[in-house]
Amino acid sequence: MRDLLPVLKRWYAAGVPFGLATVVATSRSAPRGPGAAMAVGPDDEVVGSVSGGCVEGAVFELAQEVVADGEPRLETFGYSDEDAFAVGLTCGGEITLLVRPVTADLDPSFGALADSVAAGEPVTVATVTDGPAPRGSSLAVWPDRVLGSLGTEGLDAAVAADARGELALGATGLRHYGPHGERREDAVAVFLHSFAPPPRMLVFGAIDYAAAVARIGDFLGYRVTVCDARPVFATPKRFPEGVEVVVDWPHRYLQSTGTDGRTVICVLTHDPKFDVPLLQEALRRPAAYIGAMGSRRTHDDRMRRLEEAGLTPAELSRLRSPVGLDLGARTPEEVAVSVAAEIVALRWGGTGAPLTVTAGAIHTSP
Repeated sequence: MRDLLPVLKRWYAAGVPFGLATVVATSRSAPRGPGAAMAVGPDDEVVGSVSGGCVEGAVFELAQEVVADGEPRLETFGYSDEDAFAVGLTCGGEITLLVRPVTADLDPSFGALADSVAAGEPVTVATVTDGPAPRGSSLAVWPDRVLGSLGTEGLDAAVAADARGELALGATGLRHYGPHGERREDAVAVFLHSFAPPPRMLVFGAIDYAAAVARIGDFLGYRVTVCDARPVFATPKRFPEGVEVVVDWPHRYLQSTGTDGRTVICVLTHDPKFDVPLLQEALRRPAAYIGAMGSRRTHDDRMRRLEEAGLTPAELSRLRSPVGLDLGARTPEEVAVSVAAEIVALRWGGTGAPLTVTAGAIHTSP
């Protein structure tokens, strides 16, 4: 959805109605998670995807229908053994979509939502998917304000409180309420879609490997910063557009910047005078992933130095070193793939093993 917003904002500003399909629930091995979106706009232009190709044709028609009649739809697609020609998911999973028309009259908060996401401001949009409240009605919730309504003051107040909690976690999913926001009822289903600012990737060491890791980090949606104390290497022209480049001692920069539970830290400096003080700081602060490049000999020496510096076994256990999965990578680009694979596996609980030797669902629930 985040990637679609620049196009949707253009359609919205031009006053052009469009149909927006959003994944609001999944089960089993669904190909896309909640929040995945597809839109159909003027001249039948399509942006986004909700299933990777399995049901997009049917969703295209639904989006056209909701624009024509103005009535939102809730549709579930799964796999049917009985009808080989039925539209469904060949992966065996199931997705539920809310397909709704979007115009300035129907959704007056959409433009402000798009502006906030573009500016990196945290916001959650709450949309009624089912129940006695108006289906498709939406409420945009910021830390300090709300815009729109789900139909009743009580429902708006309850959903706004929950939306702020979900926003703090960067969480997205369905919640249930009574018609007036009653917590212990489930008559009204509301989809809370959080747009927290993109997670950070901090890459230390402006070497060729860093350029490759920065590129793949940017591709994965991270807000990437590269830091090196050597100005001859830390130059913006060596890195992708949009990557922040900082000239500073790595540990000093890390002390001055914020991290959270989604932050990825990649230490590619490969020099004890940079690595040790940097990792002392990194391993004692919030982060989803902390990886350091180096041979096994370098790793052993680094661990000894960190132990001497007073880091505890619990703190040292957070370090992923040598960095990356065992792919046999040689080039900077291949090493970047190895690092990215380890980050993704750690985020979602993957094993890193080939799928040919695993069993069960491929796409696990977060």
